Amino acid sequence: MPDAVQPGAVRPGGRTARVREAVLQAAGDVLAENGFHGLDLGEVARVAGVGKTTVYRRWGSPGALAADLLQDMAERSLPRSRHGDVARDLRDNARLVVRTLTDPRQGRLFKALIAAALCDEQAAGALRRFYAVRVGEWAGCVTDAVERGELPPGTDARRVIAAVSAPLYYALLNTGEPLDEAAADRAAAAALAAARAGVMR
Repeated sequence: MPDAVQPGAVRPGGRTARVREAVLQAAGDVLAENGFHGLDLGEVARVAGVGKTTVYRRWGSPGALAADLLQDMAERSLPRSRHGDVARDLRDNARLVVRTLTDPRQGRLFKALIAAALCDEQAAGALRRFYAVRVGEWAGCVTDAVERGELPPGTDARRVIAAVSAPLYYALLNTGEPLDEAAADRAAAAALAAARAGVMR
């Protein structure tokens, strides 16, 4: 489940960090515009304003660059909600997924990264790690709800969070059904109903 990233977050670390920042921003732009098969390292270097040699030496392949981009996105993603009400927390999660997937740049970027994962093992591993990080972050909403007695003991927190975003990705990649707040709220409500019924234990 992708999350919006905090804008303007530039981490310290000197020239190396600035080069990585510029290259990953450029890689995201190129991916969103051209897809994974159009992710040319030379083009990324041109867009980033850095030397081709630097990009080829550090990343070496489109798959490695996509993998590093996913790692960076996971590190920058926003933290989960903490309303003290699992229904509101899951709804926030679903609405954030919808906002990200319907964003003109981010939606295309995630489609490209999913395509990359289907044909490149480095990208596939990075995508799995990305979702493991993000699901792990939001799983705390469910764990807290179990502790408050809102959900049955033994509820699998990661499974609940995955169930929130799964129908939204299905709509994005398969059915083409509208992705809006109503779709987000339905996805959150369905996951919550299943969790309350004990299906997610």
